[in-house]
Amino acid sequence: MLIGVVKETKPYENRVALSPEVVKLLLKKEFEVIVESGAGAGSYFSDEDYLAAGARIGTAAEALGADLLLKVNLASVEEIAQMKDKAAYISYMYAYQHPEVLAAFNKKSISTFAMDAVPRISRAQKMDALSSQANLAGYKAVLLGANYLGKMFPLLMTASGTITPARVLIFGAGVAGLQAIATAKRLGAVVECTDVRPETKEQVESLGGRFLSVEGAEGVKIEGGYAKEVSAEYLEKQQQLIREKIKDADIVITTALVMGKKSPILVTEEMVKSMKAGSVIVDMAVESGGNCSLSEINAVVVKHGVTLVGESNLPSLLPVNASQLYATNISTLALHLAGKGGLSLDLEEEITKGVLITHEGELVHAFTKQILSQ
Repeated sequence: MLIGVVKETKPYENRVALSPEVVKLLLKKEFEVIVESGAGAGSYFSDEDYLAAGARIGTAAEALGADLLLKVNLASVEEIAQMKDKAAYISYMYAYQHPEVLAAFNKKSISTFAMDAVPRISRAQKMDALSSQANLAGYKAVLLGANYLGKMFPLLMTASGTITPARVLIFGAGVAGLQAIATAKRLGAVVECTDVRPETKEQVESLGGRFLSVEGAEGVKIEGGYAKEVSAEYLEKQQQLIREKIKDADIVITTALVMGKKSPILVTEEMVKSMKAGSVIVDMAVESGGNCSLSEINAVVVKHGVTLVGESNLPSLLPVNASQLYATNISTLALHLAGKGGLSLDLEEEITKGVLITHEGELVHAFTKQILSQ
């Protein structure tokens, strides 16, 4: 079975779907791999690195014509037109946002599998790209915040006086939020965190953060480890708490996402106005609408004396590690779904059923069908 890897064309993307080390692993499993020339350049993997690993180097058209195409971001309609009929495809998809791309896949009967739909179960941990990339994003978010903040993080007592520690407020104690807590604590900040899931309190405190509780957590519906729905009453209570705490924060990092929906606005313009001059907001949800009403995607702006960082692709700022981890995730899923002779699908198996989006010319993913029918 021939696996193809192409250069990512999405703006601000430096990652690549396979690293040379993972290419070696796939070759041992009797796959063939063709990589578009220059595909790994953004992650500092040269064509020579891939050749040394045993891959072939070819054109985009040659890689797109593989039996199984691996990408980081969703293929374009133009790329799909160059793929083989009845081929297989794996990448981040967020399929419910792209019905026109699903139609293009179905027109060619391409079986597609979404990295963003990997079930949160123990057997699938090595395939969980959302977690591996969020971990890196949480780390980088703190470093960006520290870069734009006009003061240092740790307590420092000197002959010239005492410097008080920076205060960091984090929204969301998922993978990204927890890594942000750990990173900010290592740098010496005082860290507080709020999350709609009260069960995350222990994790926050184990990393040295203070958990800010919001009453009325029964207004939150959790599915697969993600917030699926948050009541208006709960959001109002959460905003009351935020209004009290945000005035003292030097850095605010927001990570709140709602699966299949626009990100909730947690930081309003009035809240930004109440913050100290020189403070920083890093909005990690900016690509899905943003948690701060003033954030601008892929821009760093200053509003009301506060610096707002709207970087949409934080893992791509750490492309070496991000590509290494993603390559492990996607190759593990590929090996679960296929052998050297092609796809071998058990449509009732939990992982396969969870990630399969289109198959034999039809949309088969239940959650995607539900969202698109609304």
